[in-house]
Amino acid sequence: MTINSPKTSKTDGRRGGGKRHDRNRPSKTQHKINTEANPDAGGIDIGATEIVVAVPPGRCAEHVRTFTSFTGGLRELRDWLLACAVTTVAMESTGNYWVNCYDLLEEAGIEVCLVNARHVKGVPGKKTDVCDAQWLQQLHAAGLLKKSFRPAQDVLRLRYLVRHRDSLVRENAGHVHRIQKVLTEMNLKLHHVFSDIDGVSGRAIITAILAGEREPKVLAALRDGRCRSSEADILAALEGNYRPEYLFVLGQLQTQWDEIRRHLANLDEEIAGLVGGIGPAAVPTAEPTRRPGGKRKQTGKNAIALDFRKESFRYYGVDLLEIDGIGSGVLTALMSEIGPRDNLLESFGSADRFCAWLGVCPCNQISGGKVLRSGTRKTRNRLAEALRLAAFGLDKAKCRMGEYCRRMKGRLGKAEGITATAHKLARVIHAMIANGRSYDEAQAFRTNPGMERKRLKTLKTLTEKHGFKLIPIQ
Repeated sequence: MTINSPKTSKTDGRRGGGKRHDRNRPSKTQHKINTEANPDAGGIDIGATEIVVAVPPGRCAEHVRTFTSFTGGLRELRDWLLACAVTTVAMESTGNYWVNCYDLLEEAGIEVCLVNARHVKGVPGKKTDVCDAQWLQQLHAAGLLKKSFRPAQDVLRLRYLVRHRDSLVRENAGHVHRIQKVLTEMNLKLHHVFSDIDGVSGRAIITAILAGEREPKVLAALRDGRCRSSEADILAALEGNYRPEYLFVLGQLQTQWDEIRRHLANLDEEIAGLVGGIGPAAVPTAEPTRRPGGKRKQTGKNAIALDFRKESFRYYGVDLLEIDGIGSGVLTALMSEIGPRDNLLESFGSADRFCAWLGVCPCNQISGGKVLRSGTRKTRNRLAEALRLAAFGLDKAKCRMGEYCRRMKGRLGKAEGITATAHKLARVIHAMIANGRSYDEAQAFRTNPGMERKRLKTLKTLTEKHGFKLIPIQ
């Protein structure tokens, strides 16, 4: 059965005798679909300045109305939906215009189904806001829309601050790049003798230069004792051109860098307070311990000042840092984007659903018995990005996960191998949280009978190719 979108009459804006178009008037020719799945469903088309809402016909004399996007208009929208006995509504995730409407309706007890705009775009006919609202209402009433994942309100507050912190870290990196540019113009080659110009040695030397110090030996004495560069190289790198305009710009950039670092420190305190208020109040009886042979994982300089091993163990009941490649970046994304164990298992009951939401598993498109496309789904997911970064760092790791990463990169290619390793990490994380078990490398890489038969077949092919024969051991 072909389903066509509702159409509205054409607008006639001519002077003298032209019939004026009513923007809230429902379309006369509509193709009805079965609305028994959600009979009390509504549809909302979100815009920057106005919001068009459609309710089931018969609930009101005017079942399509337009409201302003101001707070007063949102309250009128909420009251009208409640008066029409609407219990659930569907809206597209248009920019961030939908957030306030979503929160207000959710507080009123109306279930909000946030859908991807791509899922409802393939609609023929003329496109108007009224048509979009009516089409969303019909699809939602028929139960044809998938609800997008949105974490709980307490996790949303944490996610907002973590994302804001990530933007500050990126902005701070831009300041570091501009500082390095000015130092290069001054012919001070600090980046050749120090690993980071924003490290302990680099910051101390730049601060002394801005204070008026120019003697290379005095500046070189400010370096950290762990610096591996020779004193001769450091002295040579500190001979530069100290022009006034360079020093002025360097001072401004250093002030901005220090200001962002202060903001990051305040953010870390606020985030730590929010993290402590989410999840189980009681700490599990068992304390997280590193597995035998496991190395102590270092925390990056841009990581949140938080005890990730303890907090993640309280959130999920297992020590996810036991997994090779998993660090503070993955745990930060997991805790802020999804939340504790109960939230994860409620929204993603299986590893398949978890990996599909991340967009790291193959999304096969099959038609006529043929696979048209087998790549991963194009999506932007912060947790998936963190898992890919974790997989990227496993390239030279001497462990089973590192071997898996290298094997996948050799078989599929670099980018595809990284995604396949991120897929493996996501499945291991979900299995550990769902089963409440510690990381077991042998269990994570166990082979099934199908894999054994495939390996045996490959060995037989190779031996026959070279003139040998496999004989089973008696």
